[in-house]
Amino acid sequence: MHIKNHAKLRFSGLLPAPIKFFIFARLFHKITIYNTSVFRKMNYKLLFPTYRNRYLFVKKCLQKYGANGFPNALNLGTGEGDYDPMIAPFCGQLTSCDINERDIAFAARLNAGVPNLQYTVENALDLSFPDARFDLIVSVDVMEHVGKPDIMTAEIGRVLKKGGLAFITFPQIHFPFTYDPVNRFLSWFTDKKIPQGAYAFGHEYLIDPEAFKLWAQRNGLEIVEEHPLSGYLIALLEMYWTGIIQSIFKDNARNLPDQTARKIALRPSTKAPWLVGLTDAIIAFDRWLFGKAKHSVGKGFVVRKK
Repeated sequence: MHIKNHAKLRFSGLLPAPIKFFIFARLFHKITIYNTSVFRKMNYKLLFPTYRNRYLFVKKCLQKYGANGFPNALNLGTGEGDYDPMIAPFCGQLTSCDINERDIAFAARLNAGVPNLQYTVENALDLSFPDARFDLIVSVDVMEHVGKPDIMTAEIGRVLKKGGLAFITFPQIHFPFTYDPVNRFLSWFTDKKIPQGAYAFGHEYLIDPEAFKLWAQRNGLEIVEEHPLSGYLIALLEMYWTGIIQSIFKDNARNLPDQTARKIALRPSTKAPWLVGLTDAIIAFDRWLFGKAKHSVGKGFVVRKK
């Protein structure tokens, strides 16, 4: 054994147990603080395939349709502001809104360095913006929270300019059995549901894609693209546990305007964790297997104002 290392071992053997415990506790504390700070600096939600799939849907739509930019855009239901740094470079001016004041305050702090971004508190069923205001509207998994998704669709049609686009996602009623077998089984016999699986995250109802198409048509919105988001494989991998994780750690776990703040909660940042490549591989494999299936956790639509 090396003489220096041997001396260290002899010295540590002479230390009283309380001092050893104190040294170990301090080291453990520093390691924990470091790991926690690293974790808080990343958007951990990007590791969840359903979330990542929605994120990639919006990103691909921006790249496909945003070559010339959107002079005036709206992120309707921004939540914690995760998407705003991705959307803003494609916009002259981006307005991001949500009904939850605490989420808006957090998003404003998170994205304080984005120059063409402003935040406001809004009700998706009664927007304060004038008619034909926006060239682009992005709305990611909001309709299932507002109570009257048909009215929200009408508001999107009202504030969208002629020829303007909207990228919209929502959890759909035709979810895979592997995602929530309990509620799927219950649906055969009763209207009662458990608040987990497809009905976690504050989802009191899910959206029927055919109903959405009718709402869009009534409000002068034509369907440009329709995509299933997250099939049977992703559904199986996320069965129940993601809803439980969110209920424990997310500050506004049910996505409600008046939910009490948590003493301990995780908030995302804009940095993608390095493991996101594994999530992308899972998404690609799931799409290859089930990309044309009727059943999916969510739906993604591109609509245009006529």
